[in-house]
Amino acid sequence: MIEAADIREWRTHQVIDPGGHKIGVLEAIYVDTSTDEPAMATVQVGLPTRHRLVFVPLDGAIVGPGYVKVSYDKSLVKDCPAIGTDDVLPATDEEAVFQHYGLAYQSGTAGERQLARR
Repeated sequence: MIEAADIREWRTHQVIDPGGHKIGVLEAIYVDTSTDEPAMATVQVGLPTRHRLVFVPLDGAIVGPGYVKVSYDKSLVKDCPAIGTDDVLPATDEEAVFQHYGLAYQSGTAGERQLARR
């Protein structure tokens, strides 16, 4: 289990796929609003002049010294719906991120978001 107290230390860690390929730099952690457990991370990818943030689930993630290894291949992560580096994921687009990875999406009973940034 990943400890939520440690997530602030992950910022700027390299994010790598199961094969050890660098995906990008960890920008932020998003928690599941129903459990307050880390659920997804945003990863800064792209060229130095054209960065964007993509989402990657943290299920099965391993944290090491200076890196976070995720369970998803680099090509799948880079094809995920993205936001600008200064943008916020619109609530209406949240479900598309989950669908991209084949994960179930469930908003709150009153339509609350499933993800919250930490």
